[in-house]
Amino acid sequence: MTTTESSASPPLTEAEREESASQLVDRFSLWSGAAGLIPVPLIDVVAVGGVQLQMLRRLSEIYGVPFTDNRGKSVIASCAGAIISASTATTTAMTFGSLIKGIPGIGSAVGALTMPVFSAGTTYVIGRVFMKHFASGGTLLDFNPPDYREFIKTQQARFKRKAASQETSSSPPGTTGA
Repeated sequence: MTTTESSASPPLTEAEREESASQLVDRFSLWSGAAGLIPVPLIDVVAVGGVQLQMLRRLSEIYGVPFTDNRGKSVIASCAGAIISASTATTTAMTFGSLIKGIPGIGSAVGALTMPVFSAGTTYVIGRVFMKHFASGGTLLDFNPPDYREFIKTQQARFKRKAASQETSSSPPGTTGA
């Protein structure tokens, strides 16, 4: 039997908890993007779901919220449904990005370009939503995705800005500009 971080260390302050959760969400968003690179259609979607479930489990630990796999799966599905309704383009692109991998040649290339970005973005938004929900005293049992519609839209825009700024900062000198 192993001891978890939460039982071995003193309770976190609110600022430490938010920082720890934020780093966790960023890390799992990257892992989700990596899972989106899996070249087999629909297996990538299952892998991304697994990454998101693990992220939710770890966020639950950080915020001291009881976690069960079955409840975690259902709240991720309902949250993903809220993200999907907030951005039909994202859903279409994720489905397209996964399924197009089945087309020999060009399908793999197009899927490899789209699926990781949308996987990372969706995971980031789900993580941020649950950070807010858990910080406000919420649990997996009282999560209601429609309550977070505006927050989801804000987080999607934040992820896009973050991704764009990272893309700009990683470009070679002289390649950015109007």
